[in-house]
Amino acid sequence: MNIDWAALGQVFGVTLAVTVGIVGLFTVGIVGTSRKPQTEGATAAGTAPGTGARAGAVTAFALCAAAVAYGIYLIVAA
Repeated sequence: MNIDWAALGQVFGVTLAVTVGIVGLFTVGIVGTSRKPQTEGATAAGTAPGTGARAGAVTAFALCAAAVAYGIYLIVAA
């Protein structure tokens, strides 16, 4: 039995990079939708995330969903 170590290393590297990328995108989405810590006497409108942060979070979540859907497609189509 021969193991193609170069191919195994390539699969490991791509898997690691994609995993870190998806987790990073999901983290950006969570941070974009999180509220700022409320300070003493702050209004409720001042603690909500801005429009740009919310749009970036939605984009990050959409990219995560697209990556998961593509992975499922690759598994099912084979």
